[in-house]
Amino acid sequence: ELTRKGKKIGLLALVAATYCMVAGGPFGLEDLVQKAGYGYALGILCVTALFWALPTALMVGELSSALPHEGGFYVWVGKAMGPFWGFQEAWLTLVGSIFDMAIYPILFAAYLAHLFPILGTGHMPIFTGLAMVASCVLWNRFGARAVGLGSVFTTGLLLLPFAILAVYACTAKNLGTPPHAVFTWKCFMLGIVIAMWNFMGWDNAGTIAHEVENPRKTYVKAMLIAVTVVLVSYVIPIVAVWTTGLDPKSWTTGGWVDIAERFGGRWLAYLITGAGALAAISTFNALVLSLSRLPKVLAEDGFLPKIFAKENKHGVPMFAVIVFSAIWCACMTIGFERTVTLDIMLTGLSILLEFVALVVLCIRFPELPRAFRVPGGLVGKIFLGIFPAILVGVSIVVSDSEKIWFMNALTLGIILIFLGFPLYRLRRKPDPAKA
Repeated sequence: ELTRKGKKIGLLALVAATYCMVAGGPFGLEDLVQKAGYGYALGILCVTALFWALPTALMVGELSSALPHEGGFYVWVGKAMGPFWGFQEAWLTLVGSIFDMAIYPILFAAYLAHLFPILGTGHMPIFTGLAMVASCVLWNRFGARAVGLGSVFTTGLLLLPFAILAVYACTAKNLGTPPHAVFTWKCFMLGIVIAMWNFMGWDNAGTIAHEVENPRKTYVKAMLIAVTVVLVSYVIPIVAVWTTGLDPKSWTTGGWVDIAERFGGRWLAYLITGAGALAAISTFNALVLSLSRLPKVLAEDGFLPKIFAKENKHGVPMFAVIVFSAIWCACMTIGFERTVTLDIMLTGLSILLEFVALVVLCIRFPELPRAFRVPGGLVGKIFLGIFPAILVGVSIVVSDSEKIWFMNALTLGIILIFLGFPLYRLRRKPDPAKA
């Protein structure tokens, strides 16, 4: 029985699962250091954590304590503003996952190919990616507890090589004083965009609230701990390499492997490479847990066939897991490249809807029991969403030069956003009476 305490996940597992959904290690920060330099990169990370990650974590903490229901943000927005906006929230997340989730099998295959070159030949990368997805489907079959506890294990393993790298870097011979980066607002905002992308995903943990022990109290603790862990795991390796005097211009995408080999040797480079593969599978696995609950609740509300809501004995909607994993695999074969513009636009707008829901729920349902409340009452909740809204707007403008297929990513994002409006009308039954 899913509701038994022994089958739910506790604080540590929720923190680890959230870490995997948001970060999966410091991979992806290389471009930030290269563009901004060490000092500005660290400053940008701290600013983004303070004005983007922390407000989002606090928002998720209150909404999860007020409405600890399966479906998370879909339920929050629907309760506050009605089923139409609840559907748009779910639509933005699911369509955004098409451009996000297909990347992890590709990354997994790429990292393994560094360790075993034969896996990078011919069709082997595709088979390797499919094998990773199949393993995550099997892993998810055993429920949230299995994924949560697995996240604790994988998070520890993938962070260990970076801890070793930090020790080697701090004891390495100093290469001199690295050149100072020249501050420009354009560089600063591009850095913010990269940092925002590396701090996204806090609300994904909310979709599994039904499977968390004492969610009203657990979520806010988990969010605050996870914010701290993510920031520390980002900052420490960068600071350690900074002490070596390595020129930040030598950082490249995927450059952690080269840095590890430079200061620790080939064996440490292999460990970092293995950590990259592990990060890809752990992030994908945790996101499958989160995202599969959305089609389940959408099916319960008449937006999808009922089979998407059918659960196995572990409380897992396996049909939803299998179907959406197949969709992500299909997109993997197309060869999508991760686009920051689409991630910021689709995910960012969905997060802003959640901030609006936080305010509206405070006005419409002040009597809702909340184990945690954002300080400052209604004014505090409004203020909490101001900086994230500004950052989303500015970052979309700054990063609108990416292309997908034959069009600008910004244009495609707008089309996908408005496509959710007519799709809502395909609902197969009237609005449910439940609030």
